[in-house]
Amino acid sequence: MTEVAERRKRGQEKTGGLGETVRTVVYAVLIALVVRTFVIEPFNIPSGSMIPTLLVGDYLFVSKFSYGYSKHSFPFSLGLFSGRIFFHSPKRGDVAVFKYPGDQGQGFNRTDYIKRIVGLPGDRIQVTNGVLHINGVAVKRERIGEYAKGGGSYQKGMLYRETMPDGPTYTVLQYSDSGPSDNTPEFLVPANSYFVMGDNRDDSLDSRTRLMLRDISGAPRERDQLGWYVPAENLVGRAEFIFFSHDPSEAGWSEPWKWPVAIRFSRFFRAIH
Repeated sequence: MTEVAERRKRGQEKTGGLGETVRTVVYAVLIALVVRTFVIEPFNIPSGSMIPTLLVGDYLFVSKFSYGYSKHSFPFSLGLFSGRIFFHSPKRGDVAVFKYPGDQGQGFNRTDYIKRIVGLPGDRIQVTNGVLHINGVAVKRERIGEYAKGGGSYQKGMLYRETMPDGPTYTVLQYSDSGPSDNTPEFLVPANSYFVMGDNRDDSLDSRTRLMLRDISGAPRERDQLGWYVPAENLVGRAEFIFFSHDPSEAGWSEPWKWPVAIRFSRFFRAIH
């Protein structure tokens, strides 16, 4: 074989190897997009509105198939169709990820929220002295312990076990029974919509509050009407389990030498109830 032919052969092998690498990357990306869109998607928790169930720095998987699919199942909420297909209605007590209904438009202006569904279409929801009422009946609430929030703003709260009429049980945190959202008017949940609340009952922007409308530019403005609901179309999926947890108050991502202390190993693979 001549030297020219040998160089040509080596060039073809390099080209073939590069092409195979590109194809592998493309296939991997396509598979990841399909899994993310139709099966399961990772999310992280940036705020304390779901304490004690979810902590800031928790990373969790959300099942996309639990409630069927809408345009919000796709990356950037691409408007491929309206409504939902293969719809399965959420149950009271589900921890759900949804697109905040105050966002106007689509794409990057859509914000992911995670809350607990407490009201189904047609339910009458009211909070009186910190106690959740569904259709005029108080939800069972049992005190099970105390919760202390340290740091610069020390707070002491109470932990309660709350039990839905149809069985689901979970823990909520209450600092007071007389806060701004602890006594509300009665809300009637519209058709094809859901009423949501955070488990951290005194530190959650949820269906008891005023909706913050954001226009295309992202500028917020508060709606006068108290209370808002999550349209069925805005549901993204049901939170299933935590796969990783990192305490940002202990160490930032730029401080790898502190990670062993900051990682919450005890929360790995914990189911979300």
